[in-house]
Amino acid sequence: MSHPANRMPLIDTLKAIAAILVLLNHFSSYGPLAAVASEAFPDTFGWLYGYGRMAVQVFLVIAGFLAARGLSANGQALGASPLPLIWKRYLRLVVPYLAAIGLAIASAAIADHWMDDDAIPARATFKQWLAHALLLQSLLGFDSLSAGVWYIAIDFQLFALMAMLLWLGRRKLVAPALVLSVAIASLFWFNRDAEWDNWALYFFGSYGLGAAAWWASDRRQMSAWLGVIATVVIATLIVDFRLRIVLALGIALLLGFGRRTGFLEKWPDIRPLSFLGQISYSIFLVHFPVLLLVNGLYAKLEFASPASAIVGLLLALAASIGAATLFYRWIESPAASQRITAALGWLFGKGEELARKVPGLATLLARRA
Repeated sequence: MSHPANRMPLIDTLKAIAAILVLLNHFSSYGPLAAVASEAFPDTFGWLYGYGRMAVQVFLVIAGFLAARGLSANGQALGASPLPLIWKRYLRLVVPYLAAIGLAIASAAIADHWMDDDAIPARATFKQWLAHALLLQSLLGFDSLSAGVWYIAIDFQLFALMAMLLWLGRRKLVAPALVLSVAIASLFWFNRDAEWDNWALYFFGSYGLGAAAWWASDRRQMSAWLGVIATVVIATLIVDFRLRIVLALGIALLLGFGRRTGFLEKWPDIRPLSFLGQISYSIFLVHFPVLLLVNGLYAKLEFASPASAIVGLLLALAASIGAATLFYRWIESPAASQRITAALGWLFGKGEELARKVPGLATLLARRA
């Protein structure tokens, strides 16, 4: 768990709100609970279905803001190879992600006995699981094993792309200028073509806005720098208006001014929101397996009234937060992740030790060493 002094209440609050909106978007999209509830409250569930997904822009901007803080706090280039940082990011994402994929597979198998619904993923194959483990499922055309996991792959691509750009910029170009140039290209071209939506370039405009907000807020003429950023984004919106980019710009400006004025680390001091923000990744990972189980139980018990659907969705919401709390404590938190990674390393070492006792394998391993 991060030290309290390192936490940013504003970012935690934004992540908490965004996580709940993404969760509600999925709750309004999948299973008999969504079907029954949306018939009774079409406007509310229609809004959640249509606009809830845009909360992803909040995560994209925050991720770029924090990546700039961690990789290039003063606008400097990366002097050393970015590969160790990329590998560290991969492990940070994948350890809890694969645990959640396991939960999703188990939940789908149970729900499949209780209901027949398109929300249930087909039985997983090894190739499909391996593609998910490598964060390549969308690029390779595999069906997703859980809702929203495409974002984890995109987050990893974005971090890797930014790290590579900051490293490449160490010789000929100023590193932040290279990052912002790719972000502008994303806003003007790649983000306007949905065929790119499995690649980081489609989302790098929002990610770059977050990075730009960090760098701009560290300068004396911050208002002028943020004004330039806003002008560029407005130009891209004149070319092709996208509400999601408007939201991304608003979040970037809020973070930039928040850092400069100091309320990034001080406001709002609302403990439940701070807690939800801290476990937001766990909420993102475990809510769909919980939703599958609650939908399956709802179908098995043959409920059909709007009131029962709303109660079911509220139970799914509470269960998702409860499961995410446990998931964060035992799997996602830095301490838990380190224990799991260390245990996997120990198992790998034992496996290699046993392999060396096999005559043929021992010779092969010795040659590789």
